[in-house]
Amino acid sequence: MDQESASTKRDVIVLGLRRKILSRELDRGERLRQDQVADWFNASITPVREALRILEAEGLVTSEAHRGVRVAGVDVDRLKSLFVTRKLTETFAIARATTRISRHELRQAERLLEALDEASADGDSLGRNTRNEEFHFFFYDRCGMPALRDDIAARWRAFPWDLTLDSPERLDQVHAEHQSIVDAVRDVDPDAAARHLGDHITNGFLRLAESTTGQAVSDPFDFDTD
Repeated sequence: MDQESASTKRDVIVLGLRRKILSRELDRGERLRQDQVADWFNASITPVREALRILEAEGLVTSEAHRGVRVAGVDVDRLKSLFVTRKLTETFAIARATTRISRHELRQAERLLEALDEASADGDSLGRNTRNEEFHFFFYDRCGMPALRDDIAARWRAFPWDLTLDSPERLDQVHAEHQSIVDAVRDVDPDAAARHLGDHITNGFLRLAESTTGQAVSDPFDFDTD
């Protein structure tokens, strides 16, 4: 296998394993045997090892001596860090994008929101997470700073979206939060767009952190809490 083919196979494995994790086909903490992964993707061990290193850098898998590779659990401190950096960078990006998006373009965001609602109504968690990402990155792609968009994407990949299986009540709230973002962009109000997105990210984090730890978690942006 030449170097280009090996890289292509590695990328296929990265995408495939990421999908298996985020669709909950693989459980958090589950062991990943390299020979088994190779069988799944009809690959040799070399691209499997390379793919696992990439996923470890993203925080989706962990590697320990004498224990092998496992799907990563959720570390609350890391989750807080991801939340803080996501909120800072994504609100900045959408504020920049707000003045760069035409009303004609915004119709695309509305269609993505409709598709997201359909996936949620169908109970399609993987489809919902995919449509949710497409909706958010509609705005980040238009922030005018490609390197910032890529930085946001790296943190997005590390976030445990597979654990964000929300109740019908929360899904209704998510729809309202998304609609508020769209409305603010339509009004060409960068501050409102950033505020609504920031509230949306905060609400999602607090719910996920509480479901993960079994207790309420304080907003890390509150300086009076640890």
